[in-house]
Amino acid sequence: MSAHSVEDIKQASGRLRGTLLDSLANPVTGALAEADQVLIKYHGSYQQDDRDLREERRVARLEPDYSFMIRTRTPGGVVTPAQWLGLDAIATTYAERGLRITTRQAFQFHGVIKGRLKATMQAINAQLIDTLAACGDVNRNVAVAANPLESRAHAAVYAQAAALSRHLLPNTRAYYEIWLDEQRVAGSGEEDEPVYGNAYLPRKFKIGFAIPPVNDVDVFAQDLGFIAVLEGSEVVGYNVAIGGGMGATHGDADTNPRLADVIGFVTPDQVIAVATAVVTAQRDFGNRTVRKRARLKYTIDDRGLDWFTSQVEGRAGFPLAAARPFAFEHSGDRFGWVEGHDGRWHLTLRLLSGRILDGADGAHLTGLREIARVHEGDFRMTPNQNLVIAGVPAGERARIDALVQAHGLDGYRTASPLRLKSVACVALPTCGLAMAEAERYLPTLTTKVEALLEAHGLIDAPILLRISGCPNGCSRPYLAEIALVGKAPGRYNLMLGADHRGQRLNTLYRENIAEPEILAALDPLFARYAAERAPGEGFGDFLVRAGVVKPRTGIPLELQA
Repeated sequence: MSAHSVEDIKQASGRLRGTLLDSLANPVTGALAEADQVLIKYHGSYQQDDRDLREERRVARLEPDYSFMIRTRTPGGVVTPAQWLGLDAIATTYAERGLRITTRQAFQFHGVIKGRLKATMQAINAQLIDTLAACGDVNRNVAVAANPLESRAHAAVYAQAAALSRHLLPNTRAYYEIWLDEQRVAGSGEEDEPVYGNAYLPRKFKIGFAIPPVNDVDVFAQDLGFIAVLEGSEVVGYNVAIGGGMGATHGDADTNPRLADVIGFVTPDQVIAVATAVVTAQRDFGNRTVRKRARLKYTIDDRGLDWFTSQVEGRAGFPLAAARPFAFEHSGDRFGWVEGHDGRWHLTLRLLSGRILDGADGAHLTGLREIARVHEGDFRMTPNQNLVIAGVPAGERARIDALVQAHGLDGYRTASPLRLKSVACVALPTCGLAMAEAERYLPTLTTKVEALLEAHGLIDAPILLRISGCPNGCSRPYLAEIALVGKAPGRYNLMLGADHRGQRLNTLYRENIAEPEILAALDPLFARYAAERAPGEGFGDFLVRAGVVKPRTGIPLELQA
């Protein structure tokens, strides 16, 4: 679908209403009308089909096996035990393949058929959670550091992020009319959208809040990033970073991943004004002709960082202060128990690709259901697709631990660092953009890479591996020390050399290769790393120092404390 047609659909949609009600009521097909497939994204859903069955159904002269993915809007990935139980029930009633945690700290439900879409949306809303603006050309789910290393700071930053998420919601009542049966009133379709305007944004927009020393949100991959500056446990403000983004297109030199640039410092009371300024400047100057170049990163590249910063300051009504130094140690999660400032404990569990199912590895869905029935704190989804059981009283640790162990949720205790840190997008069979496997291939690949590491005495090396089924980069592959980016079925681009802090992009090392070639390329590099690495040196840092790959864009050293 061309950029012009998407822009036309948005303009003519009556504030995201379109003909969605008619499409949902059409009994002839499991699909929506083409324009409504665009509009439903703003309501938090994508139309998909099972690509494993496409050819079989084509031969049988059947339409594709259409279903819908639904994504929640859960800023910072925080849900209560009651909400967890409600979402669990929704997944088992309406969806397929259990619950899935995304890299933006949301839940995804897969395999919801059109006839059950409205009932599923209503059930989600009954849990005081919605899906509005979880997809589409708007601000998406706001990501927030999940690792509870500094509990007081986390509470303050989470509150800030939740407030910003509410502020950037579209004003249209379309969501409430279509899914929740709110009565349509005069003037519907003409609601004022002071942030988004008549055509919303040129493309999706992502915001992340990081709390050093952990960069678990990959803050430099965000269109707009806020890096918390702490004095003791108090958040005194944020460094502001703009223009990050992971998407690219194979063979198109006009597209590329990009790290955000740090442009200054703001106090907490200035966050909403600055965020609104960034979003509205992108609304007004982003590329609405070529969707592949419609993200904020290209607006900044085309017009200049200084020019865009001046736009932000002018719209916000104040100048940004000088950025303050910061220090990130890594971009992963910290597994196991961590004690908070108030004597409560937080347990981070490893969930491979964020998938929560009862299967051969354990009754994970059942186990977390049982934990939710007794847990007194909350759950926090991490941007690396893992889960924190947060706020556990000291006296309840033993009971939670027993449930974790009984349901096979204690894999974090024995898994290799490679397996703990790996991330994969959904890819096949449901993602329409996927060129190769990712989530389904990750366990196999990890096992084979672990064998190489074991052979070289590196099994305990904390190497960051990510797989993406296509170059759009939902799993943030360009920030991994080792990344596979899907090129065709069974074939990938091998990317190497990012750092473990999320502050340097990786580089193409081998193009369009299959698994035997991937392993053959990694084997001698692991041998060199084992023999030549400096004490504490990460794999990506070693590859750059040794000249195996040339360093790509990184965060200026003068900002790194």
